[in-house]
Amino acid sequence: MQLLRDKGVEPKIREYLKDIPTAKELKMILAKLHLNPEDIIRKNEQIFKDRFKDMDFNADEWIDILVENPRLIERPIVIKGNTGVIGRPPENIEKLF
Repeated sequence: MQLLRDKGVEPKIREYLKDIPTAKELKMILAKLHLNPEDIIRKNEQIFKDRFKDMDFNADEWIDILVENPRLIERPIVIKGNTGVIGRPPENIEKLF
């Protein structure tokens, strides 16, 4: 957050555990990130280990899983215009400026 503010950007924060993105929104986010659904999955989450590890799903199935289990979505995701990055490590944010 401070990195963005130091760049003069006041970020709009979406608490996606309370305001869960739709499948359509996730697809738009993934397009801006230039990533596949599997690339934004938090694989250290217990729910992933218990229910999805070593499973093979297509992109649409992963998106549905992420909508149903938003805790699995990597965070933070930082979007600027038509591009975006995963904000871990924080140096990734520099790519947007």
